[in-house]
Amino acid sequence: MPGQYPDRIRQLPLFDGRFDAHKLEAQGADVLFASYPAGTSIPAHSHDSDNYGVITRGELILTKAGVTQRFGVGDWYHVAAHEEHEARFELATDEVEFWFAVD
Repeated sequence: MPGQYPDRIRQLPLFDGRFDAHKLEAQGADVLFASYPAGTSIPAHSHDSDNYGVITRGELILTKAGVTQRFGVGDWYHVAAHEEHEARFELATDEVEFWFAVD
């Protein structure tokens, strides 16, 4: 899996999902260290979790409720639980995602 993460992060278990990530489990949340090759598109979907993320390399192009925003290095984004969204990565991108369980 490509990416800029240190060896210790890359030793975490792989996330079983639509994208490449290493997963750190915590009580009430999962933390994903995700890497997306340039040209990656993730079609519209939603999660049961409340998600926050920060871009550490590249850029996320996120569409929610018909509004598209770009997030670059150091930018944080939020996707509420059950909120439909889609993502594009024109550049090779790394991010840290926090998936919080909702009651």
